Amino acid sequence: GNCFPCPEEGCPMMGHYADQFPAKLERVNQKYFLNTAADPPFATWRQKVFIKLTGATKMRGDVNLVFYDTEGNTKKYEIASGALSQDQVYTKYLDVEINPKNTKKIEFLWNKTVFTLLWARLGAETVNITHGEYGLT
Repeated sequence: GNCFPCPEEGCPMMGHYADQFPAKLERVNQKYFLNTAADPPFATWRQKVFIKLTGATKMRGDVNLVFYDTEGNTKKYEIASGALSQDQVYTKYLDVEINPKNTKKIEFLWNKTVFTLLWARLGAETVNITHGEYGLT
C-alpha cells in the first residue's frame, strides 16, 4: 500500500505483463512489483477498496465483494468481518485475480450473523474501487 496509487505511467510490473510498462527501459534502479495468485495465469492486480456502510447502527457480520469477469470467472474477497457500524469506513488493499480490464461486474455482499435481528439491514452507501489510474464506484 505504500506505493499506491501507481505513477501516472502505470505500475511497473514484473512477470507476465512486464512488457506493457512503457518506461521499462528508461530508468535505473526501478522498483518493480510482482503480485501472484495461486492459479494460472498467476497474475493479480492491486486494488484499493473503500466502503462506507449505511443502515442499522451496529451489528455483527461480514462484508464481501465478488468480482466477475467477461469469461465467467468469479472471485470473492472479504473486506470486513465482526462488529460492523453504519458510519464506519472500511478501506482494504486487495490483490484481485480478475483483470480490471475484463471485469464485468462487482457484487457487494453483506452476511449477518445468526444472532442479529431479522429486520436489521445493512448496506453500502459508497463503494469505490481504485486500480492505478482509474476507479469504479
